[in-house]
Order: sequence, then structure tokens, then C-alpha cells
Amino acid sequence: MEILGSEILSNILYLIAQSLFIPVIIVVLIFMTYAILSLGGFLTEYFSRTKFGVDKTEKLVRSISKSSTPEEMKEKVEESELQDHNKEILIKIISNHDIGTKSRRAIATKLIEEEELEFSSMTQKTDILVRLAPTVGLLGTLIPLGPGLAALGSGDLDTLSQALMVAFDTTITGLAAGSIAFIISGYRKKWYNDDLSILEAIVESTLEALDKCQRKESF
Repeated sequence: MEILGSEILSNILYLIAQSLFIPVIIVVLIFMTYAILSLGGFLTEYFSRTKFGVDKTEKLVRSISKSSTPEEMKEKVEESELQDHNKEILIKIISNHDIGTKSRRAIATKLIEEEELEFSSMTQKTDILVRLAPTVGLLGTLIPLGPGLAALGSGDLDTLSQALMVAFDTTITGLAAGSIAFIISGYRKKWYNDDLSILEAIVESTLEALDKCQRKESF
């Protein structure tokens, strides 16, 4: 016995599902396009990236620690192989050598926090793509199966095969976009965490050296 109104509700759900099919396909294509563009930017960053390892960090820390004036510290920073935005942060900190220790440390903390936010925003989009692309791909898989199964019941194998092809292609595209985004996010998070740890170490040594200079000037 058919429940009253169940056919109406089923038809509404069917219309909703089928109306989502074209938007889902468009979104999957957008995700794949963005993943390919992101991959190009990632490869450019990979080949242009200069590794600033432990040895270089130690050398720069020692140079800053042995500096006798803030101007000498700036020279050491500018001569180093640090990335330009890291140099800007250190130079901003050194330029505030004439204020108190706590105030200078507060500025340094704020600058590092802004750097963390910048790195986070650079990986946020690909992180979202990792989660959404396979989900939208799954939607694109399930939506065509309804008409495909209906066609199977009526013996229309051509419609069924076409529905299955679209379903599998959508799944593959969504998974591919998510996989590319996952690789990009993984590498970038490792790079940026290394950059932050190096920057924090150099900032600490810079603050310590500035404190020494300030104490010398007070005598």
C-alpha cells in the first residue's frame, strides 16, 4: 500500500537531485581547473625556492649575536640568503631598537603571527579543495545513477551506459583535484613550518642582541 504523499515527496527529491546535476558538473570542472593552476604555482615555487638550512641559520644567528650596533645587524640580515619577506620582518624589528624590550618583543610577536596567518591563507584554499572535491565528485556520481537505474528497468542500456560514464568521470575528476590539492598542501605546510621555525630562531637571537646593545648604550 502506497503511503499518502510519498510519490509527491519522491518526485520532489528527484527534481532536486536532477537540478543539482549541472551545477555539480560545473563545480567539479572549476575545482579541477583551480587544482591545475595551483599545481603550476606550486611547481614554480618549488623550483625557485632557496633552502635556508640549519648551517645558514646558525651562521646568521652568530653574525647577529656578534654585531655591536643595530646598523651592523641590518647589514648582516641584508647580506644573508633569507627570503625577502623574512628580511623585512627582521629589519622592522631591528629598526625598533630605540624602544623598550617588552614593546620590541610585542612587535616581533605580532609580525610572526602575521606571517603565520599569511602562510595559513596560502594553504587554506587547497585544504578546502581536499575536502570538497571528492565530495562534489561523489554527488556527480550518485545523481546520474537514478535515471540510469530507471533506464535499466525499462531495458534502455544506452542511457544506462551513458549515465555510468558520466558518474565515473565525475568521480575521477573530483578525486584527481582533491589528490593534487592534498599534495600541494602537504608540501607547502612543511615548507612554511620550516620557514617559521627558522624565522623564530633568528628573531629570538636578534631580540637578544638588541637587548645587549641597549644595555651598552645605557652605561
